[in-house]
Amino acid sequence: MDGNSIIHVLENGLRIVYTQRKSNVAYCGIAVNAGSRDEAELHGLAHFVEHTIFKGTRRRRAWHILNRMELVGGELNAYTTKEETLVYSVFPAGNMERAVELIADLVQNSIFPEKELEKEREVVLEEIHSYRDTPSESIYDDFEDLVFAGHPLGHNILGSEKSLSRIGQTECRRYLTELYVPANMVLFAVGRISPERMIKLAERYFAVMHHKLERPQRIPACIASPFYETRNIGSHQAHCIIGAPTFGMHDSRKYALLLLNNMLGGPGMNSALNVAIRERRGYAYTVEAATTLFTDCGLFTVYFGCDARQIEKCLRLVDNEIRRLASDSLKQHTLNAAKKQYIGQLLVGSESVEGFALSTGKNVLYFGKAGSVKETTERINAIAIDEIRDIAAGIADNLSTLIYL
Repeated sequence: MDGNSIIHVLENGLRIVYTQRKSNVAYCGIAVNAGSRDEAELHGLAHFVEHTIFKGTRRRRAWHILNRMELVGGELNAYTTKEETLVYSVFPAGNMERAVELIADLVQNSIFPEKELEKEREVVLEEIHSYRDTPSESIYDDFEDLVFAGHPLGHNILGSEKSLSRIGQTECRRYLTELYVPANMVLFAVGRISPERMIKLAERYFAVMHHKLERPQRIPACIASPFYETRNIGSHQAHCIIGAPTFGMHDSRKYALLLLNNMLGGPGMNSALNVAIRERRGYAYTVEAATTLFTDCGLFTVYFGCDARQIEKCLRLVDNEIRRLASDSLKQHTLNAAKKQYIGQLLVGSESVEGFALSTGKNVLYFGKAGSVKETTERINAIAIDEIRDIAAGIADNLSTLIYL
């Protein structure tokens, strides 16, 4: 980025993080500390609100919202996770006020017209059906549902046909009113205008929002005991997830966990599991590790798809590779090489301005600061070999398994 990120807080509690950058493209969005974890019993509500927030405000119809950024060549996007929702736009520089005003209108004035809700409900149902038809994706949700044992972190972000049928205008408005509040949101932007101009835009369009410091408290995470479960779904290929709960995003050990994740099954073809399972033995086409960090807990997983006859062999190889990192066979020179590779990947990824904009919003939302690749690099370089061994041992001793046949 061309400049340092500045953080400003409005009187109503809304945080703003802005980075000035000389470019023909700019970014602006809102990060909300609300996701499927915050839905109580109406599963899919957070995601449905994210979809329908574009369907009408007190002064705009859906078509006008759609065209507002697209008519200048921009795009309007959104996504929902278990703990956050982001609504954002990428657009030609010179249109920052247009984007700020539109996003402010969406989060403050959405009315969720019943006619539009009915149409969008069908869209989301198709999304659910498509997702369930993809075992390599749906197995993650089923695994999390088992790990979190009925806790809100476990249920599907999309919801179900039954839960969607219970969501209407009243439920959407209540969710928006309770959680889309200044102290629970961060306005993030990257563009050419001055920081002073950006703050004035934020004050103009967001200062009228009601000042509310409190939000509904989240239920602490509930973790199930290790399990081994097989489900027959009639799939040609077998699918498997093996994983274990971990600490959350505020734990300083997260850097070591993310490095371990990259060593085992990161994007590099030289990851330990890719070499052991695919390159050496040809047991699977896809094998990958993933770490999801929530505010109060986390989840480490390994996924692979293979012929059903190779499942047990692959499971043993996964267990062996995790335990190898927990043993004295992990040497310092191997760890140093892994650090260098991971840092290099982060540097390459940091060139994505859209990724940078989204990450600054989320970083301020959760940690109160924009963060930087330099800071992350320093934390990775400081990881000791015993940290990797301890985390690997903890994972190896608490593994759960879900298999689709």
